[in-house]
Amino acid sequence: MRSLCMGEIKQDILVPFPQVRDSEKEILKGIFDSIQNWLKSHAPDFRKWDRAGELPPEFLQEMRELGLFSLIIPEEFGGLGLSTTGYSRALQELAKYDGSVAITVGAHSSIGMRGLLLFGTDAQKTKYYSKLASGEMIAAFCLTEPGAGSDAASIKTKATRNGKEWVLSGQKLWITNGGIADFFTVFAKTDGPEGQMTAFIVTKDMKGVSCGPHEDKMGLRASSTTTVHFDDVRVPAENVLGEVGKGFKVAMSILNSGRSGLGGGCVGGMKALIELASKQANERVQFGKKISEYGLIKQKLGHMVVECYATESVVAMVAGLVDQGYEDYAVEAAISKVFGTECLWRTADEALQIAGGNGFMCEFPYERILRDCRVNRIFEGTNDILRLFIALTAMNDVGKQLKELSSSLEGIFQDPIKGFGLLSEYGLKRVSHATGMGSKNALSKFDPKLKPYCAIFEDGVRDLAAAADRILRKHGKNIINKQFATKRLADIMIDLFVLASVLSRVNTAIKEKGEKEAEKELEILGVFAGQVRRRTKSNFGKIDDNDDELIKSLADHALANEKYIWDNI
Repeated sequence: MRSLCMGEIKQDILVPFPQVRDSEKEILKGIFDSIQNWLKSHAPDFRKWDRAGELPPEFLQEMRELGLFSLIIPEEFGGLGLSTTGYSRALQELAKYDGSVAITVGAHSSIGMRGLLLFGTDAQKTKYYSKLASGEMIAAFCLTEPGAGSDAASIKTKATRNGKEWVLSGQKLWITNGGIADFFTVFAKTDGPEGQMTAFIVTKDMKGVSCGPHEDKMGLRASSTTTVHFDDVRVPAENVLGEVGKGFKVAMSILNSGRSGLGGGCVGGMKALIELASKQANERVQFGKKISEYGLIKQKLGHMVVECYATESVVAMVAGLVDQGYEDYAVEAAISKVFGTECLWRTADEALQIAGGNGFMCEFPYERILRDCRVNRIFEGTNDILRLFIALTAMNDVGKQLKELSSSLEGIFQDPIKGFGLLSEYGLKRVSHATGMGSKNALSKFDPKLKPYCAIFEDGVRDLAAAADRILRKHGKNIINKQFATKRLADIMIDLFVLASVLSRVNTAIKEKGEKEAEKELEILGVFAGQVRRRTKSNFGKIDDNDDELIKSLADHALANEKYIWDNI
């Protein structure tokens, strides 16, 4: 995506579409069979546990026995050693049945013990892996505090060096698995430059560790969410994760790496909802016809299918990047999280609508799924913050190029050949953006049948590169405060990366199955590509022609009055 914002399409990253490793397919089939047989038998319990706000201890024991806490731990330590793709697919299967079950496993593997996987020493892994794999230890990720949500750098929890130990004190808020965890990845401010923090492994048996009562939540009610308190906890120096003072990097790496699990969960939830909604539509009769025969119901289901396929494609693409060894995938991971969580929310809303009154009744699963999936747009990085991250990362790259150009112009008369060379290179790049000329700005490795959709992508790339350039020239360093503009750029980037993922997947489907067998996937691509074309054109058009200042003025008015002032009486 960073290259794309400069007008360069790196299609070798896109093709071929990543697949589940052959060595994992049989393992995953076994996992899925076990999950299906096990969770189907618990179907009547999910509503009861949601109401009680707890997964019972005996059910947690069943999760341990099925190996659900061992998914990403290497085989030599008793784990299944799944790849990122395999892990994401396993989370997808769990999420088909219940959000609280999926998030309990996800919080353990995606973030709770992910730091140990990414940054742990051999000694740390030897000490904890086996217990984490068996579920003897369940893991939790402790970053959020009462005054530090999205602004992770403002945490107040502090750790002070005392000989061979660190003394850790502070409070963490809304910690998933907090009440059942024995292994905590904890972030604290440490001595050094202002804002510096360090990651620590803290275990529940250390004196001074305690958790608060179970939080009464809107959704995911059966999963454990509590505060976790650290009162002068003495943590051995060997429990530092990564380097002292590099905790922010550790935290961001964990969140980036773990987002494929959340993405897989979104796909699983969408598949379950499509199954529920299509069965409901075929069974319910109104005005003498099944509601599945009515156009507006078909429209809802059709869009649900398109968004599920697109989400599954982008999640698989990001997981594939990780498995192939790419290290710079933070923007792509953020895109998959934003897109997937928002598609799941729309799918849950439309499925409930298709169910009508039944959807509003607690005896049916629709309302619970709706409540469960709402938090996905908030945790592991709010979608609003991630949009700014996506766009500003691109802006940083474009800004460096403009700065280089500006510097060359300053000395153009002292060194005209050098200055003219840089200016010419930049000028050619702008012409390439405008006209689509140049091999770096075209998709050449895709089936000829996909040419019209590749053209939509290529047009979008030109729009994206031009938009990044125009927005930065217009706002300069003040872009950090222009959140409407950065959101538009982020939305263009999101649409284009998801379209690239869908293109890649359909291209592989045609090559492996033939055009006839891939017919429905081509239809999905046609719908999604059209949506992307319309949205990107709209966002590009609003860079200069928009109502941003009017919207901000009305918001300021509401803030000043702290209410809506108009009334018709």
